Amino acid sequence: MTEPRKVTVIGAGLAGSEAAWQIASRGVPVVLYEMRPVRMTPAHQTERFAELVCSNSFRASSLTNAVGVLKEEMRRLGSLIMREADKSAVPAGGALAVDRESFTGGVTQALEAHPLIEVRREEITDLPEGIVITATGPLTSPGLSERLKALFGEEYLYFYDAAAPIVEKDSIDMDKVFAASRYGKGEAAYLNCPMDEAQFNAFYEALVTAERAPLKEFEKEIYFEGCMPIEVLAARGRETLLFGPLKPVGLTDPRTGKRPYAVVQLRQDNAAGTLYNLVGFQTHLKWGEQKRVLSLIPGLEHAEIVRYGVMHRNTFINSPRLLKATYQLKGHETLFIAGQMTGVEGYVESAASGLAAGINAARMALGQPLLAFPPETVIGGMARYITTAETGSFQPMNANFGLLPPLSERIRGKKERNERLAERALAMLGAFCKEHRVC
Repeated sequence: MTEPRKVTVIGAGLAGSEAAWQIASRGVPVVLYEMRPVRMTPAHQTERFAELVCSNSFRASSLTNAVGVLKEEMRRLGSLIMREADKSAVPAGGALAVDRESFTGGVTQALEAHPLIEVRREEITDLPEGIVITATGPLTSPGLSERLKALFGEEYLYFYDAAAPIVEKDSIDMDKVFAASRYGKGEAAYLNCPMDEAQFNAFYEALVTAERAPLKEFEKEIYFEGCMPIEVLAARGRETLLFGPLKPVGLTDPRTGKRPYAVVQLRQDNAAGTLYNLVGFQTHLKWGEQKRVLSLIPGLEHAEIVRYGVMHRNTFINSPRLLKATYQLKGHETLFIAGQMTGVEGYVESAASGLAAGINAARMALGQPLLAFPPETVIGGMARYITTAETGSFQPMNANFGLLPPLSERIRGKKERNERLAERALAMLGAFCKEHRVC
């Protein structure tokens, strides 16, 4: 029997880590390149694989939510990212959130221990020969970025991504906050900082007048709505916050028995429950300004900030023009692109693209036909979106049921409709797996 060709994976983020695992799990040898710690990025703090640079949440777990369905699809496809996320989960109501150190440690250990994965800690500035998956993410090194730009024959598109501050739980004034999840769903997983109208007005005024950190090498501000800096949201008007990250709906302050005027939510960030991140508070304010503005939130007057909010460049390509639904680059069949560079947005989505690209790279190495997942599945619907969207207005997209073909019958109730879409997605994946033996 002929030995399968070796596959190169560049980048050990969520997508690259998942891709390497899928390839090696199919008996194909992998060389996994990661430039950290030889060359660090503005956003990463460690040299571990699959580091989470923004939130610690993998978002909704319910199968009435598209990202919940996507996570279940990935589990059935043998996802390493989902295996380690489930193992390192922390309380988060109806969401899946993880202890960062446990999660990244588990992913790193699994990949480094796999006998078919060779890890090389060095920066790549050119594309190797053979089958290659580029999963270098939004912070691709300048050298490789220029090489890819020349290969694509057109300029990258780009926008900004921002991370929220994290505070120590012991520094939160627990007499001013209350534990609850919206509408009482799941356990009381969030700490809620209630504001009356006067407190909100003072906070809002401080936020919109706070000084932002200089953008340095960034040419212009193009933000993705899913990770909008809170100061940018606030600049659109008070109502944007009251109907956005500070919305009080579904929450009752047990001290007053009433709904607050506004609420800032904190979500557990590690398994020990000693750290909490501010939900929806991605920011690029100067650190001193962050301290000043956050101190106006009830309960956070003396909060110890262990990680300030940061902003970093996020780059994505014009996938509808460049990619196939197999994540291959058109005209360069042995080169696959995975992760946020493709225009999938979010931790789970990024890992799922790596999963699909990894399966196909392994199949190419084994001489098997490549596969596009059914569009009725969320993993397939994402691939269809990024490869068929209108090129002139293409924007990154989170997993959502709008990416899937409509049901054959019209169902008015949103919950029932989503349940049916989820059932169909998992049934289609089951049939696909049985036919192609990929699960």
